[in-house]
Amino acid sequence: MAKDFLIGCHRLTFHPRENISIEREFELVKEAGVFDYIDWLPRPEIVDECIRCSEKFEMPIYTGTFQYMLGRDDALLELDMRNAVRCGVKVHNVMLFTHHADGHELSNTEVVDCYLRTYDFAQRIGLTTSFEVHVLCWSEQVKRVIPVAHAVRRVGVPFNFTLDYSHCIFKIGNAAEQDISRIREDVDAGRVILDPFEAGNLCDEWLNQNMVLFAQLRPVSPNGPPNIWAKDQSGNFGRGIQYPFFRPKPGEFHSPWYAYRLEASKEAIRKVMRYHLTHPESPLQYMNTEMISILDYGENAGYSIFEHNIAVAKWIRATWAHFKAMQAAGVPLQPDYSA
Repeated sequence: MAKDFLIGCHRLTFHPRENISIEREFELVKEAGVFDYIDWLPRPEIVDECIRCSEKFEMPIYTGTFQYMLGRDDALLELDMRNAVRCGVKVHNVMLFTHHADGHELSNTEVVDCYLRTYDFAQRIGLTTSFEVHVLCWSEQVKRVIPVAHAVRRVGVPFNFTLDYSHCIFKIGNAAEQDISRIREDVDAGRVILDPFEAGNLCDEWLNQNMVLFAQLRPVSPNGPPNIWAKDQSGNFGRGIQYPFFRPKPGEFHSPWYAYRLEASKEAIRKVMRYHLTHPESPLQYMNTEMISILDYGENAGYSIFEHNIAVAKWIRATWAHFKAMQAAGVPLQPDYSA
C-alpha cells in the first residue's frame, strides 16, 4: 500500500485585516487538528520567530514556497534555501518568473540550468527543491513542463514537480487565459486537454511522468469569475484562481456560487491520490491546502479562508481514507467516464 502523504496549510490562510500574529497563526493551524505542517518560507527578518513558534506549537514547516526572478533574486534564492534548512523545511518549492530581470523571456535552457543549480546546492545542504506549475511563471506555458523535465533527466537528475492544477482548471473555457498560456489553438484542436475528466488531459500526462513530489489543492472554477473585489496597480481585477469550497454566506463572495463548479478541482486531486495509491514508485510526499488571501485568489473576500482550508483538508483526508478502503476491498479506483 502507498505511503501516506502529509497535509499542510499555506501560511497566507488569514486575511491581512484579521491581523493575526505569527505565533497565533501557528497556534490556530495546530488547533485545527487536520494539518501535519504549515507551508511557509519565512522572510529573513522573521526566520527566528517562525522557528520559535514552530517549536512551541509542535507545528513543523515542511514545505516552503516563494517566487524568484533570475538576474534579480539569485542571491535571495540561495539565502532562502539556507534559511529553509534552518526552519526544518524539507521541500523548497520554487516559482520561477517568466521573465529575466533584463526583460527577456526565460528559455527552457535557462530554466533547466536554474533547476540543476538549485538542485545541486539543495543536495549539499540537506534540502529538496521542486519547481511548480504556476501563473506568471515559465510553467504557465504548460507545454514547456515536460520538455524541461526531460532535459533535466537527460543529465541524470530527477525532476521534482509541484502540481497545483488550479492554474490549469481556471483556464478551461477561457480563451483569454488560454492565450496567455499560448495554447488556445491546441485546446481547440484537442492537442492540449485541460479538463481532468477528459482522456489525455494534462493532469494525467504530468502524473504519468512520475515526478509529482508535492501537490496543492486550491479550489477553482473552470472559467471562474475574476476577483472583482481586488485590483492591481493598473486597475485590473484579480484573476479568478480561487473559488469557495463550500457555500459562502450572503455577502461573503462577489459572484453566484455553485457546488458543481468544484468538481474539476476535486477530480485533479483524486487523480493525484489514485496515482499515488496504485504506483509504489510515486514520489508524492506532501499536499497543501492552497486557499490564500492575495489578489488573484481571495483578497478582500468575506469568507474565512482559514475555515475553507480546514474544509479542504478534511475532504482530502476523507477521500484518501475512502480510496485506501476501496483498494483494500479490491474495488477499482478509476471510474470509466467513457460509458
